[in-house]
Amino acid sequence: MLIKRREFLQVGSLATATLMLPKFLKAFEKPAMVPAGNKVVVVIQFSGGNDGLNTVIPITNDIYYRERPKLGIIKKDAVQLTDEVGLNPALVSFKDLYDDGSLGILNNVGYPNPDRSHFRSMDIWQTASKSNEYTSTGWIGRYLDAQCQGCDKPTQALEIDDILSLALKGNTNNGLAFKDPRKLYSISNEKYFKDLDAAHHTGEETADYLYKTMSETLSSADYIFQQSKLRPTGETYPGTGLGKDLKTIASLIMSDINTKVYYVSLGSFDTHVNQESQQKKLFTELNDAIKAFTNDLKKNNRFQDVLLMTFSEFGRRVSQNASGGTDHGTANNMFFISGGLKQKGMLNAMPDLADLNEGDLKFSIDFKDVYGTILNKWLGADDNIILGRKSDYLNFV
Repeated sequence: MLIKRREFLQVGSLATATLMLPKFLKAFEKPAMVPAGNKVVVVIQFSGGNDGLNTVIPITNDIYYRERPKLGIIKKDAVQLTDEVGLNPALVSFKDLYDDGSLGILNNVGYPNPDRSHFRSMDIWQTASKSNEYTSTGWIGRYLDAQCQGCDKPTQALEIDDILSLALKGNTNNGLAFKDPRKLYSISNEKYFKDLDAAHHTGEETADYLYKTMSETLSSADYIFQQSKLRPTGETYPGTGLGKDLKTIASLIMSDINTKVYYVSLGSFDTHVNQESQQKKLFTELNDAIKAFTNDLKKNNRFQDVLLMTFSEFGRRVSQNASGGTDHGTANNMFFISGGLKQKGMLNAMPDLADLNEGDLKFSIDFKDVYGTILNKWLGADDNIILGRKSDYLNFV
């Protein structure tokens, strides 16, 4: 039968959610044991612009409480880390990570000439570009491109979501996005898709690419599903979205699949109104999921090899607004969680609230240097090629 391109494109669930697949994924159809010391990165994106000042709290700073008379979190309610720094009350398990040396907090992270648009600033973070540059590839996607040109050990990136983020799209290789390995396997085995694949004849270039990508997905879905079942986690995870996502990631980390980067999102942190309740809800979900995930990794002796990092496209303004929230700002903080941190705790100074840029925090750490550090020191990649710049490496790994 003749399948028209228009009909193919109507198959949205598979064509958009699961087709962004690296060409080299077929190389994993014969599994190889993951070697000891195999480093993995787990990225958690705080979508919507998380308020960093109510995340890592300057609990003795008079300016903070002056600018946030109702929204400021008082010292006795914060999870106290030091005499001057506390965490959001919902992040209680992060205190244990801080105490055992597996939490690093980096403040004042941003980039020059910041953009306050959600979409544009997220593009900048995902592509690792300058604020006046526009590019169609992401920093993780370019990592895949660089690592899989003539390498004898292919690498890959997986996003636990329905749609692939720009961060995982490269020039020649892409990550794979799927919400659940079982669902991906089930969809790939539907007769309709198999018939589509079998019926295709070479023709239009765009349609050929889509059919080729579908064929590669169909051939690899079974492998990913089998790997997810290979060493299922026995840890109890919360039934939240992030809890389920991290449970999937943990099972894959413990399997034979040699995935190097996992990517997942949590949100929305766009707290213009009712910030306290929204941030509490999201941070409770984060706290409980991270607690289960780190316990799982520790029990399976993988915590030393896994680096979890969080980021958001921007922070919020220092002053609260009239709606019980905060508006779009600039610099922010990042969390790093691992049993393999070389520098721990507070990695740099807290924001200087007496030295602002028109009411916004000034950045002192370029996020691209964070990426360069992780690519070079953790993943052993050439960050200069991937990022197109020379990084000032940090010391947390």
